[in-house]
Amino acid sequence: MGRRAGLTLASVLALSVAGCTLPRGAAIQGEVLRASDAENPGFAVYPVNRALLPQVANWPAPEAQPRRWPRHSKGEPGQIVAIGDTVDITIWDSDANSLLAAPESKAVQLQTMQVTPAGTVFLPYVGQIPIAGMAPDRARETVQERLSTLIPSAQVQISVLPGPKNSVALVGGIAQPGTYPLLTRDMTVLGLISQGGGVSAALENPQARLVRGSDYFAISLERLYAEPDLDATLRPGDKLFVEEDRRYFLSLGATGSERQIAFNREEMTALDALSMAGGISDQRADPKGILILREYPGSAVVSPPAPAVGPADSRVIFAVDLTSADGLFSAGRFRIMPRDLVLATESPVTSARTILGLFGATLGIVNTLEN
Repeated sequence: MGRRAGLTLASVLALSVAGCTLPRGAAIQGEVLRASDAENPGFAVYPVNRALLPQVANWPAPEAQPRRWPRHSKGEPGQIVAIGDTVDITIWDSDANSLLAAPESKAVQLQTMQVTPAGTVFLPYVGQIPIAGMAPDRARETVQERLSTLIPSAQVQISVLPGPKNSVALVGGIAQPGTYPLLTRDMTVLGLISQGGGVSAALENPQARLVRGSDYFAISLERLYAEPDLDATLRPGDKLFVEEDRRYFLSLGATGSERQIAFNREEMTALDALSMAGGISDQRADPKGILILREYPGSAVVSPPAPAVGPADSRVIFAVDLTSADGLFSAGRFRIMPRDLVLATESPVTSARTILGLFGATLGIVNTLEN
């Protein structure tokens, strides 16, 4: 085969390769954002920079249940009587003709009773006495005052065992889960966890989840340990769950690892996410084309666009440029949200390098044929 014919063949093969779609591990940034200039692109694009950070911080949360947590508030230092508590009343009377005590006894132990749904206990010869919502000492004084009209010399002793409405539940991830009585209204989340034997060492980034009626709260224990004012005071009926963090983000494209990655801390930044994904490929990734894809609820969308209030579309792409100082600093402060997709796009140079490599290989084949 002549050299001219060989070069012609090489050129034809190279042009054929260039005209084909080369196999790649990730999209190029221009391909993903191609429709961004259309009238209705179906998504909004925001460059991650210093100006964007305070704006995004004011946007509604993309999560269906935004994470929130009550702060510590000082509770009553002692116990409070509640409906369903078990009450034992002992009446002491030195009068020989006592209405309640036997002649040979100076005290009478009334039958154990529960605080009724009306918040009362029954006392013979007196009737129903309201004590719910009182400290045990105040309840004792109230019973004694009512009884003193009949038995002036009587003295009352009361003991209260907390019932279901005066308890909290500790569930999962703890050495000793169960129902714990509120012996004080100043019991906190960390105090309850301590009573339960502490958190299992097997849990990765353990989270505290508090269910209070119809309200739901969540926080990482790491943050709870670091900020004492977040050690929330428990209320009767609270349910505290301790479990692994169920939040995650997705890593795709020219990263060190393409997979679902669990959060390992309360708040994660874009740089944290890239680090957990194994960084970006030196040979394939476009450092100017790190894209973070996120979906917001329709209620968060603002029209006409007002970036200081909310996104212009429910589908949002945040573009990170790792080649500029502002891009790097901003990526270190840009928060990753659960279910975000972190996509490291492929560099256009990779395709060009592939074509040149194929062209070189083709020339090698031609030279071999000539020889």
